[in-house]
Amino acid sequence: MNPIAALSYHLRSLFSRLSGLLAKKWNTSFYLYLAALFSVLIVADTAFLHLTTNMRQGAFDMMVRYRLVVPEADKDIVIVDINEASLAAMAQEYGRWPWPRQVLAEFVEQIEKQHPQAVVFDVLLSDADVYNPDSDAYFDAAIAATHNTYFPMLRLDPADDALSQIKPGMIPGVTPLNSGASPDATVAMVLPYFNSVLTSGRMGLHNIYPDFDGIVRQYPVYRNDYGWKIPSLPLTIAKQQGYPQPDAASVLLNWRGPPFTYNSASFSDVFNDFSRQNKQRAADEFTGKIVIIGSTAPSLFDIKPTPLSRTHPGVEILATAIDNFKHGDFLRFPDARILYLLLTLSVIWATAWGFYRDTGRDKIDRLFGASQFILLGISYASINFTNTYINLTGPVTLGLAYFTLARLYDYATSKQLEQNTVRMAQQRSGDLHGVLMLIQLRSDMLNDAVREKIRLGMEKIGSHDKSVEIIKGEQQGLWDLFENTLAISWLCDANDDDSRLMIARDIQALQQAIAPLLHKYCASRDNDISSFIFEGGIAGGKQARESWRTLFAEALLHWHEEKVVSR
Repeated sequence: MNPIAALSYHLRSLFSRLSGLLAKKWNTSFYLYLAALFSVLIVADTAFLHLTTNMRQGAFDMMVRYRLVVPEADKDIVIVDINEASLAAMAQEYGRWPWPRQVLAEFVEQIEKQHPQAVVFDVLLSDADVYNPDSDAYFDAAIAATHNTYFPMLRLDPADDALSQIKPGMIPGVTPLNSGASPDATVAMVLPYFNSVLTSGRMGLHNIYPDFDGIVRQYPVYRNDYGWKIPSLPLTIAKQQGYPQPDAASVLLNWRGPPFTYNSASFSDVFNDFSRQNKQRAADEFTGKIVIIGSTAPSLFDIKPTPLSRTHPGVEILATAIDNFKHGDFLRFPDARILYLLLTLSVIWATAWGFYRDTGRDKIDRLFGASQFILLGISYASINFTNTYINLTGPVTLGLAYFTLARLYDYATSKQLEQNTVRMAQQRSGDLHGVLMLIQLRSDMLNDAVREKIRLGMEKIGSHDKSVEIIKGEQQGLWDLFENTLAISWLCDANDDDSRLMIARDIQALQQAIAPLLHKYCASRDNDISSFIFEGGIAGGKQARESWRTLFAEALLHWHEEKVVSR
């Protein structure tokens, strides 16, 4: 024997012994033990481990990326983009970014002539331009003349709150959430520099907090710091524009599409057109629009990973949030942890019971596969046709993990756990009596699934222990003559007359039942069935296998001879 063949033999032998030990120790109770272990892990994960969170987020990303029904981006939201082209075009006259504030002031003055609904800055103006104080003053005056401009502020690391002198109550637009708001608490914040912005109160946070895997899926509605409600920029806009205001502290963004989905215009193109006598752009281009001034230029580093792109511009994320608030169609994700827990346990225990009761591999596979398909279908449908995301990834993933382990155990121990008459004879001693009933089915509609249904149906009939197996006739020669044959066998002590009588009654019941079963699954005629009964002595113990082989061979030969004679 060559080394590879020897290694293969030893591995198969080791696998056989190991599976035999597992079958002997746990039997079919293994499926219940495994379900109990999974139940403990699932309860722990729901309570405090949260190991399935990453699975749920990954599934959400995939469903968002490949969903069929995608809401359209609001055409009244327009991004004026400080892109790389704008930075290059403006550099000769104004230098690289940041430009003097007078540039932004002139832009606001010109665009206000078109009466936009709102002008939203996604640019943090936190410091004075010490080299251009007149430019800052010009900008401050231009903003003071508006009533629809909005500006961001930045929340810094709460670890630095003690170093700050800014109290939440000092910030316009910040309100106490409850009576327990701390009046002396300080927050580390970067506020806009200009008095006109601070006095207007049209400010909000534009912080974006990715999930623990670094992906942005949610947008904060407000922050609760020391009992104070610090609004986000979209929430401030929603308040003043009369849009729906979410109750939650954060919402799951209902993405409109990949980057650059929203209507946009290059800042330099718009700015330069304002100064032309013969303007090339429409005079009402921004009338009634929400104009967001921000940047998609990679050199300004406002890029975030999202479910739709690893390089999603921050200004597009802000536009998505404003769009969601305007239409009130941000995604709700109900915190139905108990419901998800019960559903997961139901899937696992139903699968475990199927394996434990040995309801049939094909049936278990079909039912389990159907349940997983239905659960995933519900999740996918919810994100396509509603604004409530029903996340059933946890039940699906954990159910699949259980099913995989159970199926591996079933594969490893199926032969050892199979309760057939050969194995029962090996476990007994002395003289035994074996009965073999062969039923041949003739139908063009027989396939593996139909054969298994008929086999399971026959297995349930009768009161005495028996083994029901199928000869498919895939071999050549003599075996081919017995294609689609049910081999049903019984075993009892040689002198046990009561058992023999019980077996005889079972044979009658099976003969009456086979025709209806064949009609049910194949719509076949009665003459498509032929049967043969043979019995004889069986040796117990080590000789059992050889005894059954001899009995079976004799039965086949006698049956074949009977067929030849009857022709």
